[in-house]
Amino acid sequence: MLVGLLEEGSDLALVTDAGTPGISDPGSVLITSARDAGATVVPIPGPSAVAVALSASGVSADRYVFLGFLPRRGAERRRLLDQVGASPWTVVLFEAPPRVLALLEDLDRVVGADRRVVVARELTKLHEEIRDDTLAGHRAYWAERDLRGEFTLVVAGGRESEAVAAGEDQEAAELRPAIRLMLEGGLSTKEATARMTTDYGIPRNAAYRLVMECRKDPSS
Repeated sequence: MLVGLLEEGSDLALVTDAGTPGISDPGSVLITSARDAGATVVPIPGPSAVAVALSASGVSADRYVFLGFLPRRGAERRRLLDQVGASPWTVVLFEAPPRVLALLEDLDRVVGADRRVVVARELTKLHEEIRDDTLAGHRAYWAERDLRGEFTLVVAGGRESEAVAAGEDQEAAELRPAIRLMLEGGLSTKEATARMTTDYGIPRNAAYRLVMECRKDPSS
């Protein structure tokens, strides 16, 4: 419904009652859907480029690693790049314009050309640009641009996350009966989500997704 409003030309704002939207909450799902529908996602200035970039990326931010500016060369750069490649979680990097293409090339080597990356340039400024693409797409795009302004890169988690997801699917099957009982007992979506987070220790984003699945399809 919300994406439909965007397609009709309406402007929408995503806000939360605490914290930054998209950081450890389900906002990333809406952001990705909006961008897939052709809408422009504009972040509101936050406390740092990390929070601003994550909030507008659409990439999961339940857990993330911030590595900042990588060393320009040497063993430490290679070590940190390997850490990006091995991380099952989202990784946030900073880079200066003259070194963006070199960083994209190095990332391609360690994570693969098809890895999803969001590149944000000049966040909250006049010439702000936020692109969601594969590494291959970014390398082609930025190679033809006059690179100016500070860059923030949000690199989606690696292939190891598939094993994590498989474990979460098994856990979800075990938790759905408890969620259905909560909903049948009259708890709201917000209340059931809070209970799942508190009682079972699962991330709020995952808890919200499970609650919504059970509400839409009680037999799931």
